[in-house]
Amino acid sequence: MPKIVVPEDRRKAVSEAVVRVVRRAGVEGATLGSVAKEAGLAIGSIRHYFADHEAMMIFTMDQLGHRIGERVAVRVTRLLAADSDRRTLVEDLLAEFLPLDDERRDEAVAWLAFTVAARTRPAFRESADAQHQFLRDLITRILSEAVALGRLPKQLNLTVEAVRLSALLDGLTMQAVLQPESTPPELLRSALRNSLP
Repeated sequence: MPKIVVPEDRRKAVSEAVVRVVRRAGVEGATLGSVAKEAGLAIGSIRHYFADHEAMMIFTMDQLGHRIGERVAVRVTRLLAADSDRRTLVEDLLAEFLPLDDERRDEAVAWLAFTVAARTRPAFRESADAQHQFLRDLITRILSEAVALGRLPKQLNLTVEAVRLSALLDGLTMQAVLQPESTPPELLRSALRNSLP
């Protein structure tokens, strides 16, 4: 009996292969051939699921966003249900964006590569901008709720704080990707914890 292939599962498996290749060789190294080899597929199989290289890369960017978004959604649910210890829950939520383990490190390396590539590849720009806006909106929502609960001052400039915290996460992520030996997970968590309002 022939094996049944679920197209969406195969597309996700290919996107995971893209992340592994990008981690090792950057966006430029993630050719159809290198990704096919990493995924254990023929190039024709890749072309069956993606119209072209660009479509494969954009799908991978979107998948990275979905993976992070799913983890964040779990944290948001916990935060909304909490009566106390919200600061720790906020820290845990924002820490999902940091490369604190192998999976998140791979995501961070790939995302950083995609974001840099989006500067010169207009096709990547929409996905990169959407992910950036998701983070800013999430931080603004968390800060707004903290103000409403009386845990932060009413005069807090939410726009400035959201920019500050998203820049902090971006900077910590970049340092962890570029200098992993000098920015271990414990240091990233401590920097995040000490920077929360």
